[in-house]
Amino acid sequence: MKIENHIAALLYRYQCVTVPGFGAFLTEIQSAQLNENSHTFNPPKKVVSFNPHLKNNDGLLANHIALQTSIAYEVAVTQLQNEVAAWVEKLQRKESLHLQDVGSISVNSEWNWVFEPVASVNYLADAFGLSSVISPAIQREVYKAKVEELEEKAPIVFTPERKKNYSFLKYAAAITLFLGAGAFGFNYYNEQQIAQQSLLAEKAVQEKVQHTIQEATFFIENPLPAVTLNLKENNKKPYHIVAGSFRNESNAERIFEDLKSKGFEPIRLEKNQFGLYPVLYGSFSSYAEAQLKMKEIQQSHNKEAWLLIKEL
Repeated sequence: MKIENHIAALLYRYQCVTVPGFGAFLTEIQSAQLNENSHTFNPPKKVVSFNPHLKNNDGLLANHIALQTSIAYEVAVTQLQNEVAAWVEKLQRKESLHLQDVGSISVNSEWNWVFEPVASVNYLADAFGLSSVISPAIQREVYKAKVEELEEKAPIVFTPERKKNYSFLKYAAAITLFLGAGAFGFNYYNEQQIAQQSLLAEKAVQEKVQHTIQEATFFIENPLPAVTLNLKENNKKPYHIVAGSFRNESNAERIFEDLKSKGFEPIRLEKNQFGLYPVLYGSFSSYAEAQLKMKEIQQSHNKEAWLLIKEL
């Protein structure tokens, strides 16, 4: 039984995937990064880590295996327990455990488990289709050297560092223009003075208009009374007991009405990204309360009910 295939499938959709009795694989979103040494731009991705202390069965992995392989939930739990026992036995012999598309776990000299994730798989669905891009560094010094080489061949100023060597050209050009077009320069000066005075007058008018607008905006003689809104605190309930997810909306409505007739307070969710209509027994604010209610429902009504941890 390839449990790692089911773990990899769930890592695309959930932040935490727990293997009962073994540990939990956690994901954290890492933003896009630049490797300055290799000039590589890497897209954002989900970084996978492993916590061996989270071992409680939240029903997510077992329910996924049961749905994908068309077996009962109890059978999936039993198969999980057998596979986990084989994994632990292998690690106790200090042999490396390789999980395809997830990573590898080894045992160090202090008998601690060390997890090494697979770097070739990106579990961030929003980054689908994005790959690393290599962009060579800009060779500014090389281009600058070529420009300086051209300056040695032609008396043209290209770079700021060498302007002082050709300053006499600037003064010679200025004297020539002044002698050849004195009258034109005088007329141009008068036109500039007139344009500047017009600009100052236009600026003064504009400032007066802006001042009037500000007074009309911020100094209202009869302001409306302040309105006080009482906002009811929204208690988040991220723990949900799932009765089932249905491809047909009419089936979801039928299960919803059936649960309501049996005294439950069911919740119907909108169509999700997988084209399914989920029906919940209810939502809870604490994990302990949700876990207790789920066990009660599994014993009395639906043994395949499972717990979903997500803020809706």
